[in-house]
Amino acid sequence: MAHGHPGGHPGGGGGRNYAQTPLIATWEVTQACDLECDHCRADAQPDRDPNELSTAEGKALIDQIADFGHPPPVFVISGGDPLKRPDLYELIEHATDQGLPTAVTPAPTSLLDRDVLETFADLGVKRIALSLDGATPESHDTFRGEEGSFELIMDRAEMAKEAGLGIQINTTVTANTADELPEIADLVEELGAAMWEVFFLVPIGRGTELDQLEPEATRDVMEFLYERQKSAPFRTITVEAPHYRVVAKEVEQAATGNDVRVGSTRAGKGFVFVSHEGDVFPSGFLPLTGGNVTETSLVDIYRDADLFEMLRDDSQLTGTCRTCEHRELCGGSRSRAYAVTGNPMASDPLCPYVEELISEDPPEA
Repeated sequence: MAHGHPGGHPGGGGGRNYAQTPLIATWEVTQACDLECDHCRADAQPDRDPNELSTAEGKALIDQIADFGHPPPVFVISGGDPLKRPDLYELIEHATDQGLPTAVTPAPTSLLDRDVLETFADLGVKRIALSLDGATPESHDTFRGEEGSFELIMDRAEMAKEAGLGIQINTTVTANTADELPEIADLVEELGAAMWEVFFLVPIGRGTELDQLEPEATRDVMEFLYERQKSAPFRTITVEAPHYRVVAKEVEQAATGNDVRVGSTRAGKGFVFVSHEGDVFPSGFLPLTGGNVTETSLVDIYRDADLFEMLRDDSQLTGTCRTCEHRELCGGSRSRAYAVTGNPMASDPLCPYVEELISEDPPEA
């Protein structure tokens, strides 16, 4: 399972209006995958679903993404494992012909070889994302459910660089993996990655069986990520952790007195996810749909669907997120709120500021 999902990070979307155009549009081209990763959102399976979007439907979706206008969203081809689709190259070529900056998140299996990586580069793919969830072969392979996965990641990252592809490393943080983050960060640097995407677990799919961080530990991890990034040659972004933006601002202001430019994307606000069947979700981790691209244009769903409009309306937040001074900057993970409470507008239970806010006895919403 790939990430490429909304979160918090220093930086922004070039001033684009997230009510009109997402920064990132991800299409899960298939749920088929040969791995059984512990945290998989998709509950991926070995075989393809016969209800996947066809090649023609996939090209039509790509056209719809291009219809958002200029600058276009970054188009992320995700899975499952995209390499399980025999028409993958045809879809990539169509996307790059449409002028979409295109990234691919292949599963680290034997399907991902040098020829594939060189073909990606020839077709105009800008970046591939590889997952690294442990600092050692033992911890990573256990998490991924595949012996030899760690060494394969190391090998394929080198191949990708040789092919001229940019590299992004994705890491999932759980209570059991957080201690390895400093060593993982060192590996990210050694691999020459341009970006490190750190996913704060949302308890859906197989991820319900893993232990999440506690809020206090979450803040410690975020402070580490920000401090590590300041001296790193790679950019760090977080997924389903918009609180990172608040932590980054506080850490920087305390250290230097300066402000830090931060983004403001979250589920349905700068991000959109299309399933293998064409259903449109605000995030791959928020299983509420605004429509299907075979029936309604992705542009219309993103801009006008009630679900997406609600998620972009901070006044509809409830609990501590509603009264929080950081609600516009952060807004909490809507995916985690839904996974835990059943209400996508509820408070994010991972928020490191909740106890502080409650102690201030905010007025009733």
